[in-house]
Amino acid sequence: MITAIVLIKTAADRLTEAAQEIADLDGVDEVYSCAGDVDLIALLRVSRHDELADIVPARINKVDGVLDTDTHIAFRSYSRKDTEATFSLGLDEG
Repeated sequence: MITAIVLIKTAADRLTEAAQEIADLDGVDEVYSCAGDVDLIALLRVSRHDELADIVPARINKVDGVLDTDTHIAFRSYSRKDTEATFSLGLDEG
């Protein structure tokens, strides 16, 4: 599974509509509105890289109100849960 993070700038008057349209696209797992340099962050999960070429330039960039996108492909995932499992010795505290 390939995960991509897409940072999206939108027109202020289309933010909510654009977010919902993007969230409804196949391959888009989640969309977050946020503060900062971008308006939306979309998490994409696809099985092949060429699917990203279909989703980002062909569909997300064509959503009314989308002004700019910046796509980042994830190489590896880290989380607290993964870290704790890696260092766990399986001993009960007591």
